[in-house]
Amino acid sequence: MIEFIQGKIDGLTPTQAVLFTAGGVGYALNISVFTYSALQNKSEARLYVYEAIREDACILYGFSDRQERELFLLLISVPGIGGASARMIQSSFSPAELVEIISSGNDSLLKKVKGIGTKTAQRIIVDLHDKVARSKSDEVLPGLQAGIQSGKTASEAVTAMVTLGFPQNASEKVVSAILKEQPSLSVEAVIRESLKRI
Repeated sequence: MIEFIQGKIDGLTPTQAVLFTAGGVGYALNISVFTYSALQNKSEARLYVYEAIREDACILYGFSDRQERELFLLLISVPGIGGASARMIQSSFSPAELVEIISSGNDSLLKKVKGIGTKTAQRIIVDLHDKVARSKSDEVLPGLQAGIQSGKTASEAVTAMVTLGFPQNASEKVVSAILKEQPSLSVEAVIRESLKRI
């Protein structure tokens, strides 16, 4: 099992990071918007890994730290939540917000995530409430930093939304509306707000 991959950042989008390792191998890892934000302006990175091995593919998920990976592992332990759904949830909320949502039993916020219905949201809370409550006393993760130019922000946010399965036109419309209201938002914040509105 791969614990982490460390190398130069050869490619970075809000949904994927490519790390070029010392052995000459480039690894493409699926990432959340949170990890994308943590990798901004860095030339090298260490991503903690979860390997999803299926009959037809081996998919790597990368996380900026172990705590984010732990939340991912908790999410995929819930019946009906796969890697794609867990990544969508983690792109919609910061780790601190997700811990708060689960520990407070706020299934209405979880239902706003694409592909998460009432039963699944309630199942997440029932299955993970006690596990998350135990870790709530720990500091979850530091806040995220903003600071990307508006044009680049819009382009990267729309690309991320399309990659996550939303139509191009709808993505452009919602991203444009958000940036018109709050032009100084980071890519991560725009994507999270778009996921709530679309």
